[in-house]
Amino acid sequence: MAAPFYPPPAPAPPSGPASRVAVVGEQFCAPYTLDLTVTEKSIKITDGAYVVTDVNGNIVFKVKGKFLSLRDHRVLFDAAGNPILSMQQKAISMHRRWQVFRGDSSNSSDLLFSVKKSGLLQFRTELDVFLASNTAESQCDFKIRGSFHERSCLIYLGDSTNVLARMHREYTVKNIVLGKDAFGVTIYPNVDYAFVVALIVILDEINEDRHD
Repeated sequence: MAAPFYPPPAPAPPSGPASRVAVVGEQFCAPYTLDLTVTEKSIKITDGAYVVTDVNGNIVFKVKGKFLSLRDHRVLFDAAGNPILSMQQKAISMHRRWQVFRGDSSNSSDLLFSVKKSGLLQFRTELDVFLASNTAESQCDFKIRGSFHERSCLIYLGDSTNVLARMHREYTVKNIVLGKDAFGVTIYPNVDYAFVVALIVILDEINEDRHD
C-alpha cells in the first residue's frame, strides 16, 4: 500500500491529544493539523457514497456501499482503491450500533471498534465509541457530541474535554450551486484521520436513520 499523501501543515490547534491516537494505523497519523472535506454523493450507487479530499482537492478516501446492502454496509477505500475499513450496522440494535472491521472483513477477529448512540432519546447528537479490546464497555474510549443537523460536532478522547477533531459545514459557491452536502473536518496532530473519517460517516448514517 502506498504511503498516504500529506498536504502542507496547518497551524497548531488549541486542543489535541497528549500522545498519538492510532486506531486504524500509524500511517494515518499526521504530525500536524489536517483539514479534510467530506462530500456526500447524491447518487450513491455509481461513484461512491462519500468522497474525502484534502485542502488541495486531492482524493484521500472514498466510501462506497456494498451492492444489495447500501444502507447498512459501507467500505472505506484509500485513493488507490484499497479497502481500509468495513463499516456495518447491526441488524437488530436499539442504539443503532455500527461495527467497524479492518479491510473489507466482517470477521470478529478483525473488529477494530464499534459506535452506538449514548441514549435512545436524543435532542442533540451523542455517540459512544468502544475499541474492540473494551469488551466490558463500562466506559467509552471516544465520544462524539454536537448537532449533526448544523454540521457542528466534536470528537473527544473518552469522557474528557480533550478534543481530537472538529466537524463544521462547508459553505462554498460550488457546493451551493451543485447542491452538494459537504462538511469540513479538522483533525488535530497525531490523530488517526482514517478513524475520524469513519466516525463522521457513521454519524451521518445514524442521522439519516433518525430522519427515516
